Amino acid sequence: MTRPDAVLWDMDGTLLDSEKLWDLAVRELAAELGGEMTDGIRHALIGASGPNAMRILFNGLGLDPTPAALAEAGGFIEHRITDLFTTGVIPWRPGAQDALAMLLAADIPMALVTNTKRSLAEFGLDTLGRHHFRTSVCADEVPQGKPAPDLYHRAAELLGLSPNRCVVIEDSHTGAQAAEAADCALLVVPCEIPVPDAPGRIFRDSLIGLTSAELGGIAAAHRVR
Repeated sequence: MTRPDAVLWDMDGTLLDSEKLWDLAVRELAAELGGEMTDGIRHALIGASGPNAMRILFNGLGLDPTPAALAEAGGFIEHRITDLFTTGVIPWRPGAQDALAMLLAADIPMALVTNTKRSLAEFGLDTLGRHHFRTSVCADEVPQGKPAPDLYHRAAELLGLSPNRCVVIEDSHTGAQAAEAADCALLVVPCEIPVPDAPGRIFRDSLIGLTSAELGGIAAAHRVR
């Protein structure tokens, strides 16, 4: 049976329906900064790493992104997300729990690869279960977050594999770009906003019914491109 050598999972919007919590936090931050969150700004923030997200927000609101202002805004977001992640239940995306269980039972290595910083990703791992993943990599642990390939390169390295032997599962255009830049096979399961089609991108409406054979086929097709 065709199997992927490894599966590299995005977290927010892919395994966890946590983008709605991030949405609440960034809208509160925009109001705190005296601006209004537009759909255009919000969509640009989806999938962005913390530092990039703050710059996108400040530029969108027409604010001066001084180091002090960015640091203060980043602190606001970290405090608010910590509160949201710890005082409620972080919901799962449809089919995500079954997909993780299926791959774990098949002994297919998995890594969590997220643009969220480590201190916040740990809350997500509390929900997801650390036993599912051989390793995890966060945006503050590599030189550049997504859309750069650094996170996926590092995850593949930690698993002892070439990136082109790995299948990435992502929900955002930013994450898809990172996977492509790293030369990983890619499955896109959009969450909050549509992701543009592009050569090599395989799409699914949800993770419900996902099989290891399907992922193996995606990996095999990528290697012969």
